[in-house]
Amino acid sequence: MELLIFYPLAGLCVLFALGVVVSNSPINSAISLIGMMLGLAGIFVLQQAHFIAILQIIIYAGAIMVLFMFVIMLLNLKGKGEDEKWQSRDKNILLNVLGGLLATGVLYKIIDIINAGDFNSPAMPPESFGTVREVGTILFTEFVLPFEVASILLLVAMIGAVVLAKSKVD
Repeated sequence: MELLIFYPLAGLCVLFALGVVVSNSPINSAISLIGMMLGLAGIFVLQQAHFIAILQIIIYAGAIMVLFMFVIMLLNLKGKGEDEKWQSRDKNILLNVLGGLLATGVLYKIIDIINAGDFNSPAMPPESFGTVREVGTILFTEFVLPFEVASILLLVAMIGAVVLAKSKVD
């Protein structure tokens, strides 16, 4: 039953991720990223990690994406116009062919691994997986330095956004 929910969610995540990369408009890319993050939160729910799913929605799909949208609108970024669209060139054809061959090889290897593996008995996560206590314990013991570095990085980003906004107003 879980696979009937997982495969559509995973497909939507892949489609939204492609929308992030392919879209010409930064706003459309950001909206596709929000959709992908919501789909990822659904996958976390399927894995019985409800707290991580809530964090995914609140922090990433909420706060971080509001920050991205603020920066996009503050810097007045526009999508590529008709005259600025990417044009295919001879050197890009070689890169496209090499990229296609690489993607085909990677997909072939993934299919080979899937066919060789024993996926009939999935590994069961521990009972405390994804709970508030477990996430807090790991976050503030093993990952305290990356947590603090991320908070300082976000503080610097906010200060930079204020400086950029102030220089445009003056």
